[in-house]
Amino acid sequence: MKRNVLIFISLLWAISGFAQKAAETIAKLHDPSDKTVLVASHRADWRNFPENSLEGIQSAIDMGVDIVEIDLKRTRDGELILMHDKTVDRTTTGKGLVSDFTLDSIKGLNLKNGCGVKTRSKVPTLIEVLLLCKDKVVINVDQGFSFYEQVHQQLEETGTVNQVLIKSEYPADRVMEDFAKQKGEKMMFMPIINYGKKDGAEVFKSYQSKMPVIAYEVVFPEMKPEVEACFKDILKSHSKIWINTLWGSLCADMDDDMALKDPESIYGKHIKAGATIIQTDRPEFLIKYLRSKRLHK
Repeated sequence: MKRNVLIFISLLWAISGFAQKAAETIAKLHDPSDKTVLVASHRADWRNFPENSLEGIQSAIDMGVDIVEIDLKRTRDGELILMHDKTVDRTTTGKGLVSDFTLDSIKGLNLKNGCGVKTRSKVPTLIEVLLLCKDKVVINVDQGFSFYEQVHQQLEETGTVNQVLIKSEYPADRVMEDFAKQKGEKMMFMPIINYGKKDGAEVFKSYQSKMPVIAYEVVFPEMKPEVEACFKDILKSHSKIWINTLWGSLCADMDDDMALKDPESIYGKHIKAGATIIQTDRPEFLIKYLRSKRLHK
């Protein structure tokens, strides 16, 4: 009996800790003066579990990430599920377009791991993910802004509106139109400023003059003067800088694989440039580095 009570108390402490961490992350996102470096796990913990899976998300939460990045697609019968590609071929045991599957048929498939091997994991719905993550971790919705209204409805149903950071490459006018349709609390928003595309600078200007945002995700194949100027302008506007270290073309070749050899020369440079949110494919390694620098709890 005593042992069961101790286990119950331990579980309560764990749940309380996760809830506290989510609230702290939200507060830090809203505080431009906070210098904590937040860790965003790309497609959850896909090195150990299938990408965009409930198991991978739970693993990322357990290791202490601040933000879990997910991708959305919609089934033929209008259900939002987690899936990066337009087809199910790469990540599941099925073949074909996501939009040709009903939710029931999607649930009949199994997810594959990073080596393409079948697992027992199933494709989760957005609702399932929101319930898993509620009060535990901030969710970054990628490839989901085109479903904005439906996403917002599900956030309201699950009480997770303030816990979600959605992003888009759309210019400010388009985003403001969608936001204006929603009454009440709005989810956090982050524009993607891609200097690998011709309109990257113009998209950035559209937000500077019209719409304050939590953070800017900056993509830069090369560290050119215009990128350096963008970083400075972001910091002046009291927003945060989100950097992707997933592969070289996103961050001027200063990526996770290079960081394995010398994290200070990679992550340290991004942080020195002003980044306080780093999306990574190696969350455990990044957290360990940041904690050694007292930049992460």
